[in-house]
Amino acid sequence: MLNDETRRQIDSLIASDRVVLFMKGNRSQPQCGFSATVVQILGELVPEFTTVDVLADPAIRDGIKAYSSWPTIPQLYVGGEFVGGCDIVREMYGSGELYEKLGAEKPALVVPVLHVSDAAAKFLGDAAARAGQQLHMRIDNAFQTKAYLGPVEAGEIAAEASGLTFHFDRASAARADGLRIDYVETPHGHDLAIENPNAPPAVHAMDAPSLKALMDSGRAYHLFDVRTPEERATASIPQAKLLDPPTLAAAEKLPKDALIVLHCHHGGRSAQAAEHFRQLGFRNVHNLVGGIDAWSQLVDSSVPRY
Repeated sequence: MLNDETRRQIDSLIASDRVVLFMKGNRSQPQCGFSATVVQILGELVPEFTTVDVLADPAIRDGIKAYSSWPTIPQLYVGGEFVGGCDIVREMYGSGELYEKLGAEKPALVVPVLHVSDAAAKFLGDAAARAGQQLHMRIDNAFQTKAYLGPVEAGEIAAEASGLTFHFDRASAARADGLRIDYVETPHGHDLAIENPNAPPAVHAMDAPSLKALMDSGRAYHLFDVRTPEERATASIPQAKLLDPPTLAAAEKLPKDALIVLHCHHGGRSAQAAEHFRQLGFRNVHNLVGGIDAWSQLVDSSVPRY
């Protein structure tokens, strides 16, 4: 039974943003595979959306099911309209309907050219024959690749290589052109080795003297501080901008070839932030090795160490 107070809460949550996802966990830490799947899909199509953690409030967890007349979580709302759960979102994503619903630009319709070694073709072909299923590949916006077996899904793009047929959703197909797949020996046995020429380059390490040289060179760069405001009050590199939510939103809109440098106290948090930018497709991302502590030791001793 959905009481009036819970209904008002849900009304308010749905009205709080154009895209609202009721899920288990949150965007950065989904607590179930279905929620994680929808978060990943939305993250590819829209830069911002609101998530509601139903695990934090039993009334909302039960209430949203009654509100939507839908028995499972997650549940997606767009423009105040209920769209569906994980299976429906995946189907709409595969068919392209979700792009239209969210006002996102569809990726180009690409049938990727794949390069599959004989060893990989034998391994994958044998696995598909044993299971009686089709080969699929998913490449997310972080260029993490997943190969799996299953039935053909709506809207998938088929690509032929080495006598095999691979099935991709539209976005994965665009990211897969030129993909090289091999089957190699590893310390733990045999496994697929996948090389993707479209993946953005790895985050670069930059030491403190090199950052100083960059600052003195006159080249354009963006230096971001990912620490807390309290830490920044203790010690700071004057040219760095605190990466608070408004600054992050602006930074994510920079050209993908912009030179970005990130720092924290010792380099751990900024490494994670740098990876976030890399996953967004930025190609010139650097992490300050040793953080502001190294800057104080190697460049500017007037910056306090803490």
